[in-house]
Amino acid sequence: MVNIAVLGYGTVGSGVVEVIQTNQEIVNKRAGQEVNIKYVLDLREFEGDPIQKILVHDYDTILNDKDVKVVVEVMGGVEPAHTFVKQALENGKSVCTSNKEMVAKYGAELIQIAEDNNVNFLYEASVGGGIPIIRPLTSSLTCDDITEVSGILNGTTNYILTKMRDEGAAFADVLREAQEKGYAERNPEADIEGYDACRKIAILTSLVCGQQVDYEDVHTEGITKITEKDFLYAKALKGSIKLLGTYQRMDGKAYVMVAPMIVSEKHPLYHVDGVFNAIFVHGNMLDDAMFYGRGAGKLPTASAVVSDVVDEVKHMGKNIMQIWEPGKLELGNFDEWKHRFLVRIQSADIDDVDMEDVKEAFGDVLYIKAPGVENETAFVTTPIEEGKFKEAIQKFNGVLNTVRVGF
Repeated sequence: MVNIAVLGYGTVGSGVVEVIQTNQEIVNKRAGQEVNIKYVLDLREFEGDPIQKILVHDYDTILNDKDVKVVVEVMGGVEPAHTFVKQALENGKSVCTSNKEMVAKYGAELIQIAEDNNVNFLYEASVGGGIPIIRPLTSSLTCDDITEVSGILNGTTNYILTKMRDEGAAFADVLREAQEKGYAERNPEADIEGYDACRKIAILTSLVCGQQVDYEDVHTEGITKITEKDFLYAKALKGSIKLLGTYQRMDGKAYVMVAPMIVSEKHPLYHVDGVFNAIFVHGNMLDDAMFYGRGAGKLPTASAVVSDVVDEVKHMGKNIMQIWEPGKLELGNFDEWKHRFLVRIQSADIDDVDMEDVKEAFGDVLYIKAPGVENETAFVTTPIEEGKFKEAIQKFNGVLNTVRVGF
């Protein structure tokens, strides 16, 4: 029998307990021995809940119990989670977590501590919730040179964008509805400003490249400027708008970004709607693959956490090698990354926009019209460097919005 402790009895923590208790026989069989929840750590009391019998309020109770071999960290936040995890690893306990903030900031450090102490630090649930992506990248695709990872990494923003597209609704209205349904937090900043997706693509890029990517260095844009009219133009281009976290390697340089992008109907990410997430991967041997499912939620996320518990029990006393060095990855200059852009300019007539000025600034462009949209001129540029686009667009008055046009 292997004793484990769960840190935090919130949404995911209670889900971990439920998954293990509901599928106890399956979990035990696949782990090779019985998995027993000895402790649950939380500051609150849960009168009437059977968990009360194993509830503790002092982390040292878990840390000092040599019978606890695996610690499940599902508290969230960077501290005290980081301190607790570090102490557990140093005391010879394996740890698994769903904590993307902590993994993005301290992943390389914690992996090294685990290796030094012959235990494991696993974090499958930190990126795609219930979608398996960490293990495929570190175990299944180890012979591939991964040159691109692009993902819809946040269910809240994907739900909002899907509703805006399908119903022609305004961003503020859909956000309010998402909050009422529990898909968005009361303070949705981390989701709608792209910070959540930023941490996740930083983790994935770190794994693919084997070096630390600081999420503070990732160019990040949210969805707050996207309007119903942007979707009409996207439809005219036979595409839809998605918030993507993207890693690409070109000419030996790694580029990383989070931003809304018009995705063609021919690309598999186009069909990912609602609260679902998906991660598209391109490798030189694999070619294209996509991992799809619920990127959040109590039981999907808990399922991924428990899969790490099983893996750690199976590898008791043996460190699972991971390549994520603490040395910082030097990213390519974002201003040199090339994209196409949809540009919308306020105008009563297309003649109000000097086409010669447009050509001088952007070269040959594709002018487009969207049914039902008036008093605007819109065009799509050819691929242009980010820095040059930023400089060129400043020469025009009345710019309503710009959106990158992707795959």
